[in-house]
Amino acid sequence: MGHLSTHVLDTAHGCPAAGMQVTLQRVHADGRVQTVKTLRLNSDGRSDGGPLLDAAAMAAGRWRLLFDVAPYFRGRGVTLPETPFIDTVQLDFGIADAAGHYHVPLLVSPYGYSTYRGS
Repeated sequence: MGHLSTHVLDTAHGCPAAGMQVTLQRVHADGRVQTVKTLRLNSDGRSDGGPLLDAAAMAAGRWRLLFDVAPYFRGRGVTLPETPFIDTVQLDFGIADAAGHYHVPLLVSPYGYSTYRGS
């Protein structure tokens, strides 16, 4: 059964990005963007209550994750310029197989990030 999950690690502090806000959006073929859910990551840098999308909610198509990076680091006491280098990481990705497992990890600091399709 398919599902979508994420995990965010704060590479500047060497810990999970607890408290970071994440928004999941569906990007429709006609360009409309629908917010599916907004949440704060738990102490392990993951969503509480299971996957972002469970098997019943999984659907093939275009999706977007928005990670609120600058507010997270400011909340940790990191001094950032008024216009931060990375404010929000917008990650657009596709789900080709609604029965598949899609895991989207994010490794992030105030000045860089990396992501990939995890397992």
